[in-house]
Amino acid sequence: MRRRSGCKWGLLLVLLSVLGALVYIFWPQRVDLAYLAQVGENYDVRILRDTWGVPHIFGQTDADTAYGLAYAHAEDDFKTIQQSLLAARGRLASVYGKDAAPNDYMVHLLRIWDVVEAGYESDLSPETRAILEAYADGLNHYAALHPGEVLAGELFPVTGQDIVAGSVHKSPLFFGLDETLIELFENERQKELSPRPSSLVDIRFGSNTFSVGPSRTPNGSTYLAVNSHQPWEGPVTWYEAHVHSQQGWDAVGGLFPGSPVIIHGHNRDLGWAFTVNQADWVDVYLLETNPEDPNQYRFDGQWLELERRTAPISVKLLGRFK
Repeated sequence: MRRRSGCKWGLLLVLLSVLGALVYIFWPQRVDLAYLAQVGENYDVRILRDTWGVPHIFGQTDADTAYGLAYAHAEDDFKTIQQSLLAARGRLASVYGKDAAPNDYMVHLLRIWDVVEAGYESDLSPETRAILEAYADGLNHYAALHPGEVLAGELFPVTGQDIVAGSVHKSPLFFGLDETLIELFENERQKELSPRPSSLVDIRFGSNTFSVGPSRTPNGSTYLAVNSHQPWEGPVTWYEAHVHSQQGWDAVGGLFPGSPVIIHGHNRDLGWAFTVNQADWVDVYLLETNPEDPNQYRFDGQWLELERRTAPISVKLLGRFK
């Protein structure tokens, strides 16, 4: 009888150990972000919403307004904003697994963070950096007050550089770089040479926008039409907002998740828009490699060394493990 009792207790301990391991693996990991709540004390802003839920953000300074824009957008679509930031950091696979790893590899391939870190201080004005950092603070404050909505605790705090990286990350995708990279990783070469447009019929059309001047309208007004062909959801879907600051920033229009400014819109004097038109901005070069050394390529009759770098990518395999 004692032996049977011992077996039962041993089995119970094993079951408890397995259960504990499963809880550890699959229980959502929380990081204490409460300390970030204090960043909101640095800003003076009001967020009002109209009948349709569109936020109208009124700040004393441009930075106040950018902070409020981030907070309002987070109230409506915090998940997509976080996904965009994770993608720009090359950390998407750490949350969504191996299927997201190609994105993270692309971030390293394009040296996105090398570009951001090299130009953030030197190429951006103090006023622009203030807007970027205030926008980041708005996201940090929201994360601190809503920890249950945070996808990855290590994402926070986000910085102004994260916001710039998001734009650098998205921009090449608008002229089809992702399609080119997919072709390059096929087992066989898909094209002998990159095609060169020979006529208008070869051009791939995308978004469009046009305006009509007052001399051509019945009432003497100017009209701007924007047809940007964006999806209804995801990292490049439009979010409508109105921003206003006492420093003079006053604009209405649409922006992407993670964007601190109005991308398509108008102020009291003018309107603006951008289009996606598949411009020919990608060139692929076929290199001849050295048959005796695959890490060398021929250039001007010489064998030059290929540059080799390591791209560390964290991939979620099971539960919280990466």
